[in-house]
Amino acid sequence: MIPYARRAAALCLLLLVALLVNALRIQVVRAPAYDANPANRRVPIERYGQPRGDILVGSRPVTGSRSTGAQLDWVRTYADGPLYAPVTGFSSQTYGTALLEAAEDDILSGSSPGLSALPLWNAVSRQPQRPGHVRTTIDPAVQKAAYKALGGKKGAVAALDPATGRILALVSTPSYDPGTIAGTGPQALGAWRRLVTAEDQPMLNRALRQTYPPGSTFKTVTAVAALVSGVVTDVDRPTDSPDPYPLPGSTTALGNESASAGCEDAPLRYAYVVSCNTVFGKLGDDVGLRAMRETAEAFGFNDPSIGVPSHPAVSVFDRRMDRAQLALSSIGQYDTRATPLQMAMVAAAVANDGTLMYPHLVDRTTDGAGLPLEVTGQRAYRQVMDAAVAFAMQDMMVAVVRHGTGRNAALPGALVGGKTGTAQHGEDNRGNPFAWFISWAKQSRGAPAEVAVAVVVEDAAADRADISGGGKAAPVARAVMRAVLAH
Repeated sequence: MIPYARRAAALCLLLLVALLVNALRIQVVRAPAYDANPANRRVPIERYGQPRGDILVGSRPVTGSRSTGAQLDWVRTYADGPLYAPVTGFSSQTYGTALLEAAEDDILSGSSPGLSALPLWNAVSRQPQRPGHVRTTIDPAVQKAAYKALGGKKGAVAALDPATGRILALVSTPSYDPGTIAGTGPQALGAWRRLVTAEDQPMLNRALRQTYPPGSTFKTVTAVAALVSGVVTDVDRPTDSPDPYPLPGSTTALGNESASAGCEDAPLRYAYVVSCNTVFGKLGDDVGLRAMRETAEAFGFNDPSIGVPSHPAVSVFDRRMDRAQLALSSIGQYDTRATPLQMAMVAAAVANDGTLMYPHLVDRTTDGAGLPLEVTGQRAYRQVMDAAVAFAMQDMMVAVVRHGTGRNAALPGALVGGKTGTAQHGEDNRGNPFAWFISWAKQSRGAPAEVAVAVVVEDAAADRADISGGGKAAPVARAVMRAVLAH
């Protein structure tokens, strides 16, 4: 009898071990696959079983949560939704997350191990953690000024603190209210369909996720390349630049907007102020593809790793071009494309004496009690140019505002530098141009620059002759700079 009892006990022990192993397999090894299975309702029920953490602008939350009493209880809400949508993105029970809501989802949803003093125990017990909060670098006064200045225009604004890389404003218009798509009912479904099929694309973040030909604002990059490479050593010395300029290897000649601009053999300073295509097209060819590409990439072009923490679209300067294409790219045309954030980085590097700081949108993350989890430090992205080149560029940008096409950006009592751009696009360049303006402002010469701005306006309803960076975009930049300097 004893041998049978021993065998039965051994079999029971084996079955117990098998049950434990299977439980371990299901609860630990297979847990990620079960969590990701769309049929598993426990994950969304747990996710929306408590209020989501908040995104803060200044000291004020611009997000919230409301209880519905349904199975997926807590729904995301937004204060000033259209104003801050390019910053927050959306969190939807139906459509997922986007932008900052996606990039910081682990903090906001409470799933980050850093929110718990005993993360391993929480992972085993699967006890819900109190969500944390995300404080942005956005200045509410600057954000509101940019949004109001754009008004009904289709376009975008990106504003940076040149010395720190803090993003002070991100505006994209037309915009939308993320709260309309936060839930699960027919209202959210209808709102989503209207938004994604709208002709003017209100859900497109034009400040971060849309690239445009930068037009003459890119001449800032070309001027830096010419000075850094030594192709130009004196900004007031005449250049060898015919008008019109025959594009190398082509039967096409590059001209200027005005035949009376006096661009033939114009010095760099004069050519920058009046925006001579011929001078900058030839300078790009003289500098050469390699040096032009290296300078553009020092400003952040062609870099897919930049995250703020949401990843902007990659701004592009082609790495393979013939000489004619290089000349066109050097005036911000051909295949050269940039986001407003990228062009704000160009202005910021010049304003910060040649040092480009890494742009960032999150100031800090905190736990549910407000205690800091992570504070975003300031770090340099690249030393784009030395101080002497930066000072020369600053003087040229100031001349654009004082004497050139950027007069609409001038602010009494402040030192403002800028560059206009009118970017051609469409088949045979027949589309309405995009109006650009990049700029920076400081209280006085010798003081640190307090803001760098990029503005782009897509105004399809305007007459073609009425679209220009100085006319359409510069007043928007002025409003943004005024808001920063007013603090």
